[in-house]
Amino acid sequence: MRANIVIAEDDVKQAELVRRYLEHEGHTVTVVEDGRAALDEVRRGEPDLLVLDVMMPRTDGLDVVRILRAEGREVLVLMLTARSTEDDLLLGLDLGADDYMTKPFSPRELTARVRTLLRRNRRSGGQATAPATAPATAPATAVEDEALSVGTLRIDPARHEVSVAGTPVVCTPGEFRILAAMATEPDRVFTRQRLLEELHGFDKYISDRTVDVHIMHLRKKIEHAPRRPARLLTVFGVGYKLTDPAKNARHAQP
Repeated sequence: MRANIVIAEDDVKQAELVRRYLEHEGHTVTVVEDGRAALDEVRRGEPDLLVLDVMMPRTDGLDVVRILRAEGREVLVLMLTARSTEDDLLLGLDLGADDYMTKPFSPRELTARVRTLLRRNRRSGGQATAPATAPATAPATAVEDEALSVGTLRIDPARHEVSVAGTPVVCTPGEFRILAAMATEPDRVFTRQRLLEELHGFDKYISDRTVDVHIMHLRKKIEHAPRRPARLLTVFGVGYKLTDPAKNARHAQP
C-alpha cells in the first residue's frame, strides 16, 4: 500500500537514508528539517504518515504532535528519538503519537513499522493512498466496515468516529484502536499485552503502562465519572473490558 509520507528530521544523512528506504517501498516522500516546516507540510498536504524526530529546531517533535492533535488532525505519527526512558516514550504516546522508535535503529525495521501502521490504519478506516495499479477494493468485513455499539457507545470504523449517546468524542488513533478492538467483543477481558499488540506490536522499549495511559484518557472521554468507570472496566490482575453499563445495572436489580 503506497502512501504520502513526510519525514521531519534535521540530520540530513539520517533523513536521506530513511527517504531512500521508504521510496524503495513505493511511497511518495517529502523531507523537512524543522518542526514548523513539518506543521506546514501536514496542514498543506494532509499526508498519511509523519516520521517525526523529537529533537528538532524551531519546534520540537513533541510540540508538533501536541499541536496536530489539538487541531484534530489524524495523520499517523511515528516518532524517532535518541531518548529511551519510559517517561519520554509514554509522553510521546500520551500526546497522540502512534509508534515510537529509538535511535540508532535499522532502516529495515522502520519500513516494517511503517507497513504495520499503514495496514492497521486501513483496517480501522484510515485513508492511506492506495496504489494506482491496485485492483478494485474487496468488500470489507463486518468488523472493519460496520459501526459497532456497546450500549450508547458507538464506534464507526469507516468514518473513524466515536460517540456516546450521540455526542461526538475525539479520540487519538491509538485510543480509537483500543475501542474498536474491544467493541468487537463486549465483556471480553483484554489483557494489556493484547491491547499493546493492537496498538504498536512488539517493542522492547514500551511497557504495559502504555495501555494504562490510553485507558486513563479514554475514561475521561467516554465515562460519566472517570474515577468510577462503569463502561471501561479494570479486571484486576488481568486487563480491561468494555461493557454496557445499562445492561449491567438491569442484571444487578433483584
